[in-house]
Amino acid sequence: MRYQRILLKLSGEALMGNQQYGIDPDRLKEYAEEIKAVVDKGVEVAIVIGGGNIFRGLSGSSKGVDRVQGDHMGMLATVINALALQSSLENEGIETRVQTAIKIDEVAEPFIRRRAMRHLEKGRVVIFGGGTGNPYFTTDSAAVLRAIEIKADVILKGTRVDGIYSADPEKDENATRYNEITFEDVLRKGLKVMDTTAFTLSQENELPIVVFDMNKEGNLMKVVTGEDVGTVVNL
Repeated sequence: MRYQRILLKLSGEALMGNQQYGIDPDRLKEYAEEIKAVVDKGVEVAIVIGGGNIFRGLSGSSKGVDRVQGDHMGMLATVINALALQSSLENEGIETRVQTAIKIDEVAEPFIRRRAMRHLEKGRVVIFGGGTGNPYFTTDSAAVLRAIEIKADVILKGTRVDGIYSADPEKDENATRYNEITFEDVLRKGLKVMDTTAFTLSQENELPIVVFDMNKEGNLMKVVTGEDVGTVVNL
């Protein structure tokens, strides 16, 4: 395995599948099966998941919701997704723990770094919900922060596209995919990988990012084993 401990970042929208809102059980099951395959190989897996399929604080603020209030609503949406993913993983026989940045003791553990790392060492999948626990920070930032804290080898950003392109591949047929690119080149070319805060934090801590298509069967395993899938961002 190329990576022994990974932080998998999933968007909330990814859980919608072909729906317009909410959670698609079939998509959840597909993801659980992909994750199980790498866990069975001994890879330690932590996950950060967004909440855009239920509520997004920034879009809420544009419709009259107070930004701080809206971001807290978005954090709760990520917890809902974390619990849904936990249930799906446990249906596959994977032991999991959900840890949240905001206290919801009845449904999840509070985030405690050493406890999270111990869970990973015992082969449990740890799902981090609630973002960073602070408004104005995205789940991308939460993913990078948690990855650094648990000493992950890499951030794997699962998306619906197969990597980073020179332009939007859905709009420009001449867009080309990068197999590998540096942090500096991403910034210089103005390519969108993560929000600036998250991306800079990853760069400063020399934490590589792999952007890949999570919806293609077997891709997660290919990335973990080091196959040429997606785009690697490093120094």
